Amino acid sequence: MLCLLQRERDQSDRRARCCVREANSLLLCQAGEVSERCRWQYALDRELLIPCSPPPAVLQTGLGHDFGRSSELAFVVEPSDDIAVQEQPLILYCQVEGIQPITITWRKNGAMIVDSENAFMLANGSLYVSRFQRLRGDGSSDEGEYDCMAQNHYGLVVSRKAKIQAATMSDFHIHPQNAVVEEGGVARFQCQIHGLPEPVILWHKNSMPVNTDNERYTLLPKGVLQITGLRAEDSGIFHCVATNIANVKFSREARLTVSGSHSSVYKDPMILVGPENLTLTVHQTAVLECIATGNPRPIVSWSRLDGRPIGVEGIQVLGTGNLMISDLTVQHSGIYVCAANKPGTRVRRTAQGSLVVQAPAEFVQHPQSISRPVGTTAIFTCVAQGEPPPQITWLRNGQILETSDHIKLKNNNSTLSIYGINQADEAIYQCLAENSAGSTQASARLTVLWADGLPSPPQGVRAETVSATTIQVSWEKPLQNTKEIIGYVLHIRKAADPVEMEYQEAVSKSTFQQLVTDLEPSTSYSFYIKAYTSRGASKASEVTVVSTLGEVPAMPSLFIKVINSTTVQATWEPSIKLGQHEGFKLYYRKVHLSQYTGPVLLASNVTAYNITHLDASVVYEVKLLAYNQHGDGNSTVRFVSLRETVERTAVLNPPCDCMKDEQNNKTSTTGIIIGIHIGVTCIIFCILFLMFGYRGRLLMCKNVQEQLSTPQIPRSQRSATGLVLNGATRRDRDHRDLNGKRLDMNELERLFPASPSQEQQEKGITVSPAGWEHTWLCIRELSLSLHCPLLSLPSRLTACQPPTTKPRSPHSLWMSSHDASLVL
Repeated sequence: MLCLLQRERDQSDRRARCCVREANSLLLCQAGEVSERCRWQYALDRELLIPCSPPPAVLQTGLGHDFGRSSELAFVVEPSDDIAVQEQPLILYCQVEGIQPITITWRKNGAMIVDSENAFMLANGSLYVSRFQRLRGDGSSDEGEYDCMAQNHYGLVVSRKAKIQAATMSDFHIHPQNAVVEEGGVARFQCQIHGLPEPVILWHKNSMPVNTDNERYTLLPKGVLQITGLRAEDSGIFHCVATNIANVKFSREARLTVSGSHSSVYKDPMILVGPENLTLTVHQTAVLECIATGNPRPIVSWSRLDGRPIGVEGIQVLGTGNLMISDLTVQHSGIYVCAANKPGTRVRRTAQGSLVVQAPAEFVQHPQSISRPVGTTAIFTCVAQGEPPPQITWLRNGQILETSDHIKLKNNNSTLSIYGINQADEAIYQCLAENSAGSTQASARLTVLWADGLPSPPQGVRAETVSATTIQVSWEKPLQNTKEIIGYVLHIRKAADPVEMEYQEAVSKSTFQQLVTDLEPSTSYSFYIKAYTSRGASKASEVTVVSTLGEVPAMPSLFIKVINSTTVQATWEPSIKLGQHEGFKLYYRKVHLSQYTGPVLLASNVTAYNITHLDASVVYEVKLLAYNQHGDGNSTVRFVSLRETVERTAVLNPPCDCMKDEQNNKTSTTGIIIGIHIGVTCIIFCILFLMFGYRGRLLMCKNVQEQLSTPQIPRSQRSATGLVLNGATRRDRDHRDLNGKRLDMNELERLFPASPSQEQQEKGITVSPAGWEHTWLCIRELSLSLHCPLLSLPSRLTACQPPTTKPRSPHSLWMSSHDASLVL
């Protein structure tokens, strides 16, 4: 099937017709006609005027002037990369849809293309080049990057760029070489030639095409011929033929000689040629070559260096060890290892090559057309993926979008934010995603809604600096249409950074000033105001810029480390909280002196300093502060003594004939005197404590003996919660066996199996057995001493709350014996 495109010229119009010739029949199709009778098919023949291949989208939508009824512009067909033949025609297709009238123009390398005899635009918007030339007499070339632009009254869009190259073919870089190989061995021939498109290389033996049905003959891409298990009949003369649309070329001839019979001499495995590093695109086919020789014939295996499995889908082995991967994906990228193994042994040889699979840019999320009232914010999101990761560029009506005070790009250009939109922002915005494997584009329209009767901009915007972090902003109400105002919005942003996010603060309609806090010191900020109604916002007021006051740095963190008996090291850590600073000042002194040594000026990037020639016998004070143009910050103070280092050195080195100076002697004598005074004071205090303690103990013992004179309670009247001890009960027991004996939990439980009634607990000592690990003693109206002959309690006995909620006497005292031992 052959497709011809002819043109007929008129004074005012150019018309195109496509002729489809099939089976000796000729059909004429007017431009834009789509029917079963008129079909488009790519064909290449030097006798044809034009090779044409419209994509399927052309058949679906037609090629006439009616591009659809969408209010926005959108591409249906975009130009694509192509390889053109010298002196042959070329067509680049471009089709859009949208509201008429639509104007289509073309650019080459960014410059507008003007209609000429050689290149002009067809009625359907496609670009026609009558005779493609790689290099013209005037030095120009038809090669380059082409794109088309479409415009209507809503805006302008630009297609993706199509790279057009001339078909070429170079001379052979590598010719096949003569080879003499033993029978049963391996022969390899290679031809190498460059061309566009990639030449197809075929092999001839003795002037006849090589029989590819022979499984011992393997043809690989890029002109490689492998012959395994050589036989005598394989001898002959070989050459290759390279073909593409530009030319046909023949290589030099090479002779293959198969000598002798199969050798039985043992040979270690050897890889003749290993895999090359390849960079391909998804859906292409990769062939990794690996040819090995040895006796016995080695076994070739493949693996990935990262340990991941190669898989089986789309994987094929060509010949005796070449790996072919069809329909490449990004996951196929990696380093592949070819191993030649001697059968039955661990002897092996390896070679490796990398495979990089690139993926053209494609959109994960397209920008969506939106409508927004004046003064609001419009956000477009455009997320693309690919390998390598694509770069995103934004266009506004076909021009590179420049960021400004109210237009920001964030998240690696994937988010476009337009703050405080106005009518001038209404346009078509395009997202272009491009990487080395390809490019794509998507567009969206911003419609700005404008209502009549909106307020005029607020007046008299002023900003005054209050402190290093606070600015007072004030303004006056608009001059017109103020009745419907429901509030104001104050817009705040750092003035020095055009991509800085804008912050907004809402203010009531009756307030005309706002205190902006939490700002950064020594930083310029821009402010403007908008008045809002229920129908939209006013235009922005004039922008005012003011800076916060400077601030001295914060206190640095300081650490002191003793290096030796005369040196300490001061270190500090840089911190964001420190603020802007120009450097540090370090001071030090002996604590008994008022004058500092210093300052030692240190640069802002210094974080350590050694203080030397110190006196080991005194304590030092070290002070560090940060400073800037606004002054010195607060200092951090640390104290350090080197005495410990000196004493440790003295212990490690006892023999020392060091002479102490007079000052050290005075210090030692003073210490001894103070120690004697403290010791005497302690002795006197202990004597007084014992005297008063003995007197109190006698009184307590007397009271206890009187309290314990109550008659004995019968066993049947004992309560389950405790047992009352009195004088009679005490005498009934064999106190001689228990006197001074420490009782464990079992003995206490035997001695106190139950508790008396409430009437019987008015006086005395009650021991509760509930949970002996937390035994409770209730002492009522008793005075106990630590060493009472009748009842001795340890000094750690502490007062606490009772374990029950039963009413108790106001004179009772509950004590826990959890960390005490009861001694009877």
